[in-house]
Amino acid sequence: MGLTKHSTGALAAERELRAEKRQQGDIRAALAGNPNVGKSTVFNALTGMDQHTGNWPGKTVTCASGYWKSKDAGCVLVDLPGCYSLLAHSEEEAAARDYICFGNADAVVVVCDASCVERSLNLALQTMEITPHVVLCVNLMDEAKKRGTVPDTALLQERLGIPVVPTAARSGCGLGLLMQAVQDAATGKTGQTAARVHYTPALEQAISVVEDALCPCMPENGPSLRWTALRLLENDPQLMQGLTEYLGFAPAEKPGVAKAQKDAEKILENAGITPEKLQDEIVSSVVHTAEDICRGAVSHCPSKKQARGRRIDRILTGRRVGFPLMALLLLFVFWLTIEGANVPSQLLSDLLFGFEETLHRGAAWLNMPAWLEGMLIDGVYRVLAWVVSVMLPPMAIFFPLFTLLEDLGYLPRAAFNLDHCFHKCSACGKQALTMAMGFGCNAAGVVGCRIIDSPRERLIAVLTNSFVPCNGRFPMLIAILTMFFAGMSGTFGASVLSALMLTGLVVLGVLMTFAASRFLSKTVLRGVPSSFTLELPPYRRPQIGKVIVRSVFDRTLFVLGRAAAVAAPAGLVIWVMANTPLGEGTLLTQCAAFLDPFARFFGMDGVILLAFILGFPANEIVVPLIVMGYLATGSLAEMVGLGAMHALFVENGWTWITALCTMLFALLHWPCSTTCLTIRKETQSRKWTAAAFLLPTAAGLALCAVVANGARLVEYLVHAAG
Repeated sequence: MGLTKHSTGALAAERELRAEKRQQGDIRAALAGNPNVGKSTVFNALTGMDQHTGNWPGKTVTCASGYWKSKDAGCVLVDLPGCYSLLAHSEEEAAARDYICFGNADAVVVVCDASCVERSLNLALQTMEITPHVVLCVNLMDEAKKRGTVPDTALLQERLGIPVVPTAARSGCGLGLLMQAVQDAATGKTGQTAARVHYTPALEQAISVVEDALCPCMPENGPSLRWTALRLLENDPQLMQGLTEYLGFAPAEKPGVAKAQKDAEKILENAGITPEKLQDEIVSSVVHTAEDICRGAVSHCPSKKQARGRRIDRILTGRRVGFPLMALLLLFVFWLTIEGANVPSQLLSDLLFGFEETLHRGAAWLNMPAWLEGMLIDGVYRVLAWVVSVMLPPMAIFFPLFTLLEDLGYLPRAAFNLDHCFHKCSACGKQALTMAMGFGCNAAGVVGCRIIDSPRERLIAVLTNSFVPCNGRFPMLIAILTMFFAGMSGTFGASVLSALMLTGLVVLGVLMTFAASRFLSKTVLRGVPSSFTLELPPYRRPQIGKVIVRSVFDRTLFVLGRAAAVAAPAGLVIWVMANTPLGEGTLLTQCAAFLDPFARFFGMDGVILLAFILGFPANEIVVPLIVMGYLATGSLAEMVGLGAMHALFVENGWTWITALCTMLFALLHWPCSTTCLTIRKETQSRKWTAAAFLLPTAAGLALCAVVANGARLVEYLVHAAG
């Protein structure tokens, strides 16, 4: 069993895998379906893989291939991006359409939710226009029955003319029958005539004219004549390019096709169907056909669970209580993260820093030069130890909580609440989902922006993702909050106050995201906000074991590994700067002194600003860099407890204004190096990468300047009045 991941535009690897498997007599099937119908769960259950499944739309952005094997047959399965249609309004739809058209699959499995079959039939009917080798997988039958929805799969099969198989992928029910149906469909053994979409008489006549002209030049194993004729009438440039590349010629350039196309357009024009109205005619015909097929084939008797879910939705998405509940839930997550991370973080710190002495003894036994010992142990190892001890415990709590909310189905409700706010900013509501990803890692949030269809709105989401704090900034914010505002008593009240203030900072980051999005949409990225389909999935009981394993391995360890990879060379640079004599001090202290006048204007000092600059590879090392700068030591210093750190900061001139400005700049400053590299990769532009770097930095400096100089003015006026 092997896994091949690729962008949908590159099918070379897939064709090689197909050729290899077909030598063994295997078939190839594609899995298509709406988001959140359990398509990836079906894929995982059949192939034995563990592709990330979730309870919110937009999970699959690339294709994944796996292999299913039984005693008598084998099948290469391709999990396509989730989409609602093949009319290509988004990248996901275009990717799924292109694979179904040009991927040479022997069969296509359209997975649908048993509780809303009619909606998925739109996709099934469009797929049936491309290829007759289609199987409808009616998944989530167990959940549909609980909600009082019972589809008559036998009647649906009779009306559709394709195999219809009921399944419950989580328990594996029906998957054997599904793969048998796939083999029958791939070999043409179904013995049925597939249903067709009923278009208006004028459109049917136009399709027939183009079909007759296409018939002599189209290959037998390509897309159907009817579907190709429809697409020629729509004249989608992207699809025409794909057809030309696949066929080796442009269909419209073939003798007679261009003339037939013009004749068909005249037929449509005489019937009052303009090019602008053509797609509406096609969509409405598909919808009406789906309604006719489902009429009497699906019985609904809402269950108590479904009614309860609707009542909960009215509360969670209500105008009056939706946002307060979001804030309370955020407060609870942060409190649990703060309260739960303290003890493990201290234990991990004691363990890792305690091992440092062993490393020094080992270096002495090896007769390692002092400079090399300092670089490797006092520089690289100590930075890594600090990053791991500070970052791992809160991540190990935050990510599972975030994943639980995802599996439970709350994240789409949060996106629904925020959709109106982003729409007011002329941005896309899907940005709420990418912003939520940014709380874990801004780099992941930037990659998640692929789910936004509009290039303009996707760019806005990329440029503003760093306005919300990633997991690497939380330890610094929590430490400063605890030392200067919430107190270090360790009591329940102190932890609640820390969580409350941290929630306030996060809300400020969200508000700044709105402001920056509106600024961009009204200046350099002007445009009209697009609408999007957001499905509110049913509430499901989270699979606790899988959530913990997935969040630890797929998220926590991934982000931790990324931070460690950039923190190690940063530790080396820091050690060199701190041990390079320059004038009366070191290179580190001289740089801090140079930056000091500039930093004072923004309520900080040169050591703090230099720590942020040197912390560009990883935000987790900013606080230890500040400590090292104040102590003027040659390595990262280990402070025993927040009390000693608070005393050191106060001794070096920190006030509540310094602490507040440092937190504000920690919230709003340049993205880390990994996020910048990700932005460069996603935008393919140095200009937009620079904009993503400068935009939050300018906002943070402006806010710090207002707070610092405003506080100084108030103090001056109070002093003058006294």
